[in-house]
Amino acid sequence: MLVLRYLASFYNYANYEVSDPRVSKWLLMETPWPGLAILAFYLMFVLKWGPKLMENRKPIKIDNFIKVYNLVQVFICMFLFVEGWRLGYLRGYNVLCQPVDYSADPYPVSIARRCHIYFLVKVLDLLDTVFFVLRKKQNQVSFLHVYHHTGMVMLTWSGVKWFPGGHAVFMGFLNSFVHVVMYYYYFLTSVSPKYKGNVWWKKHITQLQIIQFGMIFLQWFALIFQPNCQFPKWPLFILLPQNCFMFLMFLDFYYQAYVKKKPVQKAPTVEAPNLSHKALVDCHSD
Repeated sequence: MLVLRYLASFYNYANYEVSDPRVSKWLLMETPWPGLAILAFYLMFVLKWGPKLMENRKPIKIDNFIKVYNLVQVFICMFLFVEGWRLGYLRGYNVLCQPVDYSADPYPVSIARRCHIYFLVKVLDLLDTVFFVLRKKQNQVSFLHVYHHTGMVMLTWSGVKWFPGGHAVFMGFLNSFVHVVMYYYYFLTSVSPKYKGNVWWKKHITQLQIIQFGMIFLQWFALIFQPNCQFPKWPLFILLPQNCFMFLMFLDFYYQAYVKKKPVQKAPTVEAPNLSHKALVDCHSD
């Protein structure tokens, strides 16, 4: 009973007392349970229900839907990138230390709302895996792919709940730009199959991913040397190892695929150096 009381007390403290009250009534933000329910359904579908459903069926033809989906992603991510530049860095946001403004003024609330949209985009990204399942490409549903998409929903929800803005904006700002390039490439491949085997696109998207993870890691790492910065330090324990892991994974993939010039395997099932490029590119830091 004492443990249950402690857990209930901690839940109330974290979910109501120290969270940002401005976001509490926004979609999926009042409590973690709706988001966790979505993730539970997602995991069950892509790992169990979906493969079972498609076992004796032909791949579902959703090419036109995927074209629209990719194009929508391009426009949403472009909007978030432009808004991050307009509301953040054009207004003097400090890349090395930027506290969160928790006031109810229109400007910080606008930033918080963009952070919320970014979180919703991470929820939308879960459809990437669903498409793999429905098209019977279960070999692309790797551990790293599922882990990354699940983790990004949880991390971005936490960001919006406790610090929607400030230092964390850089990660979403940079990631949104990378997603513009990625989903535009996906759109091109869905319109014209000749782009699917284009090594130029794949090579430079991988380079862009490596640069992204490196920059995000350095930006969070710099926070360690800002003892007077009012941005919370606890995210460092999660984000630094995460970005370091992704940076090394992409660096190894780049070396294997473009430096040693070994053929890229098309349909691996685990996350290690055998990941397909599509699965790797989907594992952004979201």
